[in-house]
Amino acid sequence: MRSRLGLLLFAPLLSLATVSAQQLLPVHPPAKIDNGTIHLDVVTTVKGGGPPFGGLQEKDFTLLDNKNPQPITSFRAIGSDEVPVETIILVDSVNTNYTNVAYIRDQIDKVLHANGGKLDHPTALAFLSDEGVKLQNGFSKDGNALSASLDSYSIGLRTLRRSSGFYGADDRFQISLTALHQIAAHEATVPGRKLILWVSPGWPILSGPGIELDSKQEQGIFNDIVSLSTQLRENRITLYAVNPLGTAEGVGRSSYYEEFLKGVSKPSQVNIGNLSLQVLAAQSGGLVADASNDISALLKRCLEDTTAYYEITFKAAPAERPNEYHHIEIKLSRPELVARTRDGYYSQP
Repeated sequence: MRSRLGLLLFAPLLSLATVSAQQLLPVHPPAKIDNGTIHLDVVTTVKGGGPPFGGLQEKDFTLLDNKNPQPITSFRAIGSDEVPVETIILVDSVNTNYTNVAYIRDQIDKVLHANGGKLDHPTALAFLSDEGVKLQNGFSKDGNALSASLDSYSIGLRTLRRSSGFYGADDRFQISLTALHQIAAHEATVPGRKLILWVSPGWPILSGPGIELDSKQEQGIFNDIVSLSTQLRENRITLYAVNPLGTAEGVGRSSYYEEFLKGVSKPSQVNIGNLSLQVLAAQSGGLVADASNDISALLKRCLEDTTAYYEITFKAAPAERPNEYHHIEIKLSRPELVARTRDGYYSQP
């Protein structure tokens, strides 16, 4: 029975591009990337949390690739408003109960109306429904105009509910993952750093004793892990998982993703949980914001990451085989500080 479930689950997963989100969000050709250079956006904070910490110099950073020190090829400290950072705030009605969506919209409105509606960075809204993802045309720093757009968008009752069982969970997983692929591809031609604030408890993790995978399925999941990791990294996208359920979500449920945080280096190591929203967010250098029912405060905390950060580049280590995983660590000279950035990349021969 377990292998049967796995087979049914992954029959459509290997062809994610066929989901209807394609018809709602056009995909632009990807930007040309120097595959030999790894570009990192690094946020530093005091250990235990707090706002981003600025004022550091290149000498304060030590970059490790698979525990081996690597020379930094370029370094730039960025302060608030120095460089525009495109931000997408996504309302997820596929994985969120309808009653919670109304509360989410009110909380996003608070963020958009703050400071008289003057936003620090270009922002756009996105909406995920059973039909796929819709991204607002263009970015704006006019929070009042964005609020009007939010009010005018009607999110209908969805047919795929969180309680709709295994097959509904499979559909929600695929719609969600395809939407992330689509948005990342859409942003490929835009230079600079981007944030995606995905307001959702996350799509189904679909891992555990009831799910077993054969080698073909493991290879398919591994390929998608590599694809998403590379797509987000090359397009300089940091993902944030903002859980609107807050303290209403059980501790075990909200923290289950932590079992899948470690980067995978081969297909036999994969679980479907490696593709969960929270895991992808943490691995991209973003936050998993779920400790409060105040969604507007969680969103503002995520946006604080644009107030001070560091652009760092280094040369990728040569690979001995395709899709060779490399773990990234950044050590700081000041022991009271910690750095947060993408945790790895896949190198090619």
